[in-house]
Order: sequence, then C-alpha cells, then structure tokens
Amino acid sequence: MSIIEVDHVTKEFQLGQMRSLKHAVLDTWAKMRGADVPERLPFKALDDVNLRVQEGEVVGVIGQNGAGKSTLLKLLAGISRATRGSVAVRGKVAPLIEVGAGLVPDLTGRENIYLNGCILGMKRSEVAAKFDDIVNFAELTEFIDTPIKRYSSGMQVRLGFSIATSVDADVLIVDEVLAVGDLAFQRKCFDRMEEMIRKQGKTVLLVSHNIRQVERLCGRVVLLDHGRVIEDGDPNHVCNLFYARSDEKIRDQAVRRGGGGFHRFISSGDVELLNVQLLDETGASTKKVTYRSNVVVSITYRVRGELRQPGFGVGVHTTDSVYLATQNSGEQPGLPKILSSGIYRVRYAIKNLPFLPGLYSLRLGIHTGSLGSAIFYAENVLQFEVEAESITRAQASHLGFIALAGVWDIKPDTADAATQASTVPTLNQ
Repeated sequence: MSIIEVDHVTKEFQLGQMRSLKHAVLDTWAKMRGADVPERLPFKALDDVNLRVQEGEVVGVIGQNGAGKSTLLKLLAGISRATRGSVAVRGKVAPLIEVGAGLVPDLTGRENIYLNGCILGMKRSEVAAKFDDIVNFAELTEFIDTPIKRYSSGMQVRLGFSIATSVDADVLIVDEVLAVGDLAFQRKCFDRMEEMIRKQGKTVLLVSHNIRQVERLCGRVVLLDHGRVIEDGDPNHVCNLFYARSDEKIRDQAVRRGGGGFHRFISSGDVELLNVQLLDETGASTKKVTYRSNVVVSITYRVRGELRQPGFGVGVHTTDSVYLATQNSGEQPGLPKILSSGIYRVRYAIKNLPFLPGLYSLRLGIHTGSLGSAIFYAENVLQFEVEAESITRAQASHLGFIALAGVWDIKPDTADAATQASTVPTLNQ
C-alpha cells in the first residue's frame, strides 16, 4: 500500500481582491436584469494531479516557479485542503516547508524548541532528550536563552531546521530548505538530509530548484508545469526534460530582450560593441557547438578615441552567473599597443572547447593602460549551448562544468613497504 496517495487533486484560488458587499449586490442585481457580468475564473494551482509514493521512496518535485510544487506539498502536509480530489498520507509527517515560521519572537530559543517540538507532535520528554542535539546542530549554545527577536534571520532558520529535522517522522516533506544559513551550515543540512534518507529509510518528498541536489538525493522525479504532471519517472530522464524546457525559456527571454540583454553593463563610452558571434569549425555563426570542438569568439567594436595598451577579455559563465573561465589578451605578442578611432574585429580562438553539455553565456571586457582601467564590461552578451552525443545534460550535471583532460596510468607497485611508508602519506596523517 502506498504511504502517499494523491487522487485527481485540483486546488483552485480566487485571484484578485475580495468583492465588497455593495459590489456583490450590484452584480446580483445586474444578473437578475439579464446583464452580462464578467466571471472571475479561479486559478488552478494544481489541475487533476495523481501521485503514488511507496514507503521509503525519495521523490523529487521540480518545475518552474508557479508550477504548483509548494501547493502540492502544503496539501500533503495538511496546511491547506484540495478543492477537488483526495489526499491520503499514512504515518507521521514532518513538514519542512517554511522553516522558522513557527518561532515566537518574544520567547527564548529554549522556549521555542519546546513549543515547536510539541506543535510537531513530540512529547516534552522527547524534546528534552533531543534538546542538546538540537542546540548543537543549530550552533546556538551561547544564545539559547536569548529571545528569538534578537536572533538574525540566519540564526532563526538554523534553529527552525534543527527542530524540524529532529522529529521522528515517517514522511519528510521538504521545500527548498537545504539553502539555509551560510555555506558551512548548508553542508550540514545536506549531510543530515542524506543521513535521514540513506540510513533511516525515510519517505521523502523534496522540492528544490537545485537540480543537482534532486538528482543526487532522489530515486524518482516528478515534473510539474502549470499545475499538471508533465513527467514522472527516472531522475536522469525527467531532469533532462526540465533542462531542455528551461533552456528554451531562457533563449526565448533573450530573444525578447533583443539578443542578449546584458546582466551587467559598464562602459566609459570609449568603445561600442557592434556585434558578437560564435563561429564553429567551418567558420559559420552558431549558437550550438559540440563538446571538444574548436570555436572562435568573433567580436566587432567601434573605437571612438585612441586607446593605449588595450587589453581584451572573454569569459564564460552559467545562465545564473557562475563564472567558469576567463582569458585576457594580456601580453600576447603581435597585438597592437595603440588603437586609433575606427572599427575593429577581435577574435579569440578556443581549442577543444572543454565545457560539458549545457547552456552558457559569454562575457566581454576591455581595459587600457598599465593599470588596467576598465572601459567596457558586459555579461550575458551571447548565449550558446554545448552538445555531445555521448553525454546528456543530466549526466553532465553530475560531472560538473568542465571535464579534466588527464591521462590514467595503472601499474603494479613494486616498491617495498619501507619505501612506501617513507614517501606516501597515509590516510590518517
């Protein structure tokens, strides 16, 4: 028997402001007179959703903003009710949806632990037994008797996450809570979630925009779009579909912005970017290139005044602005030291493009003089997609962004034990 059953569930919300009694009476009177009164159709956050989750399954729920992910989890957690259809969850549920939302500002951390523990269904004796672990995990030993209203927002969500994950529940419902606190604490949260999944065998529903985390933690993924289940199955297949749909949306947005739409743009006015293209090995302009192929970044600038000691830069970043690589012309011999007014074509040839399949963007820059004063800088100038026959987008997400180009070597080790001990560090050193 499934531990979670969602049968033909629809959740509707009425959009717009509430109508006053006066307007309601006037609308009713207009209808009685036969006049047309426009109906405000409800918004379907979920539309005829069916879902079964077996005990011990770890299911990821992904989709664009507004797809209905959080609405689905709130129905499963009992926070809201379906407009139509039925939802059944067997066993004790620990909802990690809005971490820290139940903390009372005027109570101390200690008092909030006992209060929220009871709200989540723990006995006072259980809370007392886990109290030290909760405080230590949240790293709040010094502040535990301080009112919550004096905590920073990061301290509050750390405490909320620590309390919520201390509940001994059958089902965990997790909504974007692995990004709480600083990077070190995020790592602790992720490790705790992995322990609860791998070692304790919890049934988990996880919503996250971090697709790499979803692929790593989940054995099954559900893709939602406009309240409907688009795909349900193998994480690799479903995440590939999500990437493809997301890439298409990003490309559409770039076209509507006029071919790029810079994320950051700095210019002194000394130069103007006229054109930028990515050329494949045949010299043709393209926005789809093959992994490990040779490509050329071709840029056309208009120089409005004399530039002394100009330096040009080309960089690659992800669509969410993670910088991956940068190369500057620097002291490369043969490049002009002075550029007078005019139009110039700048080309940068990249051999064996190392980026794994995915969607990337170019950033460009120009500096002048020995001090490298920036006179032009722009991000998201051109988006391009890297493809590979043997590597899917989801597989690439496990490998990273760049493949290492090393060479393996495996041979029998003929050195004696004494030599090995003196030259090779051991694991416990």
